[in-house]
Amino acid sequence: MKKLEGKTAFVTGGGRGIGREVALKLASEGANVVVNDLDAGPAGAVVEEIAALGARGLAVPGSVTEPDFGDRFVKAGVDAFGGVDIVINNAGYTWDALINKMSDQQFDAMYDVHVKAPFRILRAAAQVIIPAAKEEAAQGREVVRKVVNVSSMAGTGGNAGQANYSSAKAAQLGLTKSLAKEWGRWKVNVNAVAFGVISTRLTEATDEKKTITVEGREIGVGIPVKVAKGFAAAIPMGRAGSPVEAAGSIYLLCTPESDYISGQVVCVSGGLSI
Repeated sequence: MKKLEGKTAFVTGGGRGIGREVALKLASEGANVVVNDLDAGPAGAVVEEIAALGARGLAVPGSVTEPDFGDRFVKAGVDAFGGVDIVINNAGYTWDALINKMSDQQFDAMYDVHVKAPFRILRAAAQVIIPAAKEEAAQGREVVRKVVNVSSMAGTGGNAGQANYSSAKAAQLGLTKSLAKEWGRWKVNVNAVAFGVISTRLTEATDEKKTITVEGREIGVGIPVKVAKGFAAAIPMGRAGSPVEAAGSIYLLCTPESDYISGQVVCVSGGLSI
């Protein structure tokens, strides 16, 4: 029996990087996985990989910042698989600038994707989780559900040039801790992982100018090679983490072994502290 057999998991930003590895890991342990990505192609490709693992997947592409996305995302998964067991709020990006050069649009964009989107998704999930938990309690059954919000050590310790991202990720931790208190009686573990430096397209060491397109905006990505070497030197383990390692930390908080862990922020940083 696989550890997540019969569970239904929802993963935002699941078409690439950490989100992709999370979706595949949960599927490998038997979960049905509802995969979101901004672009339909990567989401669909991950669903094909899930099928190759012998599990079931569903692609729900689109921006998590759309006002109706949370409702649409949850409904699609419930219609396909019947419930909500695991929610991974992973979608996001950075849009850096020093505060004297930061626009309102830059600041608001980080709150929209890192705070308001998870709030809307979890609000929609509550409409399914709470009635199910009440019914299970009436039957004398305990079913533990999981929420993992993907934060950052920028949210726990701040980071120069990221006043928008850091404050949004800190707010995400407030959401995590509040819901852990609110949803404990419904047997939902709500935790967060705060990543240090993880090797993805957003943190690639490069001196080339690279961008991604987010809702029509060109956003710079990558870290200058010299800066990346400095980060690596500061990490006790001597290197950045891989997406597979990052996904492993999220998976741990989705397993039955974590059923009494809630309201926690787990720093996943190779020993780096800020």
